[in-house]
Amino acid sequence: MGSKKVKNRWLIALSAVGLHISIGSVYAWSNFTKPLLDVGKNQGWTDSDVQLTFSIAILFLGLSAAFLGHFVEKHGPRKTGLIAAVFFGVGLFSTGFAVKAESLTMIYLTYGVIGGIGLGTGYVAPVSTLIKWFPDRRGLATGLAIMGFGFSAAIASPIMDYLNNAVGVANTFFILGASYFIIMFLSSLYLERPAEGWAPEGFKEAVASGKAKKVEDLAQLTANEAIKTKRFYYLWLMLFLNITCGIAVVSAAKVLAVDNFAMSAAAAATFVGVMGIFNGLGRIGWASGSDYIGRMNTWTTFFVLQVGLFIVLAKTSSVVVFVIAAAIIYTCYGGGYASLPAFIGDIFGTKQLGAIHGYILTAWSAGGLAGPLFAAYMKDMTGSYASSLIYFSGLMALALVISILMRLEINKLRRENALKKEKAQNLVSNKVKAV
Repeated sequence: MGSKKVKNRWLIALSAVGLHISIGSVYAWSNFTKPLLDVGKNQGWTDSDVQLTFSIAILFLGLSAAFLGHFVEKHGPRKTGLIAAVFFGVGLFSTGFAVKAESLTMIYLTYGVIGGIGLGTGYVAPVSTLIKWFPDRRGLATGLAIMGFGFSAAIASPIMDYLNNAVGVANTFFILGASYFIIMFLSSLYLERPAEGWAPEGFKEAVASGKAKKVEDLAQLTANEAIKTKRFYYLWLMLFLNITCGIAVVSAAKVLAVDNFAMSAAAAATFVGVMGIFNGLGRIGWASGSDYIGRMNTWTTFFVLQVGLFIVLAKTSSVVVFVIAAAIIYTCYGGGYASLPAFIGDIFGTKQLGAIHGYILTAWSAGGLAGPLFAAYMKDMTGSYASSLIYFSGLMALALVISILMRLEINKLRRENALKKEKAQNLVSNKVKAV
């Protein structure tokens, strides 16, 4: 019998993009705000009531990612992806019935809880697999998939807007639920882990000759071992702070543009759309760049930049400076998500990367709630979102300190590993001499 044909790793990456571009449509939720307010006007639905659906979905994204990360490691990406397709597809489709019933509680359950579980499951499904298919370009591989999540809103928004106007909001959910189920189902079918020890053609030879460098993981830990280390909590806090500050700007960008820079509603909407593109570009740009400058250097750069940029956002009166500063912050926000899986692989290994990734993504749930709530609180207290930006600069300074502690921890582990390797080599050398 011939050996099993190896799948094309670029098609594996494309399948991952198919999953992420589907679930990333959650970032286009604002397209449903006005149509749903019209549906619930007799029940007195408010903007906050409708917005809570998005918050519930992000909460369950983080929770399901944490609980189902182990499922990916045990049952593989294909089964996990298929489960994600069912939850996300059914969640959206059944939201159509909830809208017809004019039940806010049902919308929370269908889109928020069921759809949110699909979000988290779909998010973690391909990531650890991609890292195993791309030992030479970890950052690029995960950046490609997670870029799909970032760009999804730009693709989904006009489609949602058209469907809402053409067939009504309930039918829009029916169409989207069925469509995303099909895309995610077909994408999941091609997902598969590579064989143990697999490497792309010529990679092992290039490493042996010194032309390519293989990433040396600091350790190979299980998820339960990882959560007992300092670096797990450093990384969790770094992600939490990056998301808290970034998502607050994402949630308030349109209002900031109108209130502080007198942009028209149309210009502010265009600004938000353009910022979404920078979010996506940051995901592929920073993640692939981290393959060259290193994951630790990438994250430190995020925080150094943003300490200054949040002060600029708070103090500037120039629209051009505001847009440039916001664009860079958006790239750092997206880049954090995309470079995270490769960073996890570097410092914890790939043994249970999916499970560890799931645990750390609970920082997304926490930051997704903390950032917008704090920005809204500051607006209520001071009358402006801009007042929260100085505090975010302070939080970025705190994140920078944590990144320095993480760097010290990583350097310490590298020294310990080098010492162990040297001792092992000396032991072998002494045995050879004894013979």
